[in-house]
Amino acid sequence: MDAVSAGSLSLVVGVGLAAAAGLRVFVPLLVLGLAAQTGWVTLAGGFEWLASNTTVGILALAVVIEVGAYSVPWLDNLLDSVAVPAATMAGMLAMAAVLTDVPPEVRWALALIAGGGAAGVVQGLTSIARLTSTAATGGLANPALALLELAGAMITSVLAVLAPILALILAVAVVALLRRLGRRRTRNSTV
Repeated sequence: MDAVSAGSLSLVVGVGLAAAAGLRVFVPLLVLGLAAQTGWVTLAGGFEWLASNTTVGILALAVVIEVGAYSVPWLDNLLDSVAVPAATMAGMLAMAAVLTDVPPEVRWALALIAGGGAAGVVQGLTSIARLTSTAATGGLANPALALLELAGAMITSVLAVLAPILALILAVAVVALLRRLGRRRTRNSTV
């Protein structure tokens, strides 16, 4: 594979992981760390720490805590207030970590724009979906929504590593679905 193809593929991997960070902050970082440990992903210089046993263990614990917290209806809306910046940072980190064949200034520009942007957009849209769920069901459907977000984050993260193009298609589909739910909420609230 030539350098342009490898660079393009790592960009797609990064966008897939970043989009997954918009669904769950720690899941894609955990998948990335495990993928790097097993040799499925090569990390950029300076990001080897993501594959350490300590980091993977901490990320696994963070996933458990995040999943548990999002299962509590009042707490999930509170978490959304800090999840947008956290997801944006996780998306930037995931993107920067997989861009191995680009100069640092290009790596960080792409991490900021594509990685942070993808994660921030997805997280913002999931916050709207959660508010819609809270308004429509009094929060009773929020744990089911949290489970769907977890599944989406896991599937997108694994696909980003194993089948990046498929992950990108899935990420675009998730954004389209979330935008549609957001529009429906806006329409219903103005009626």
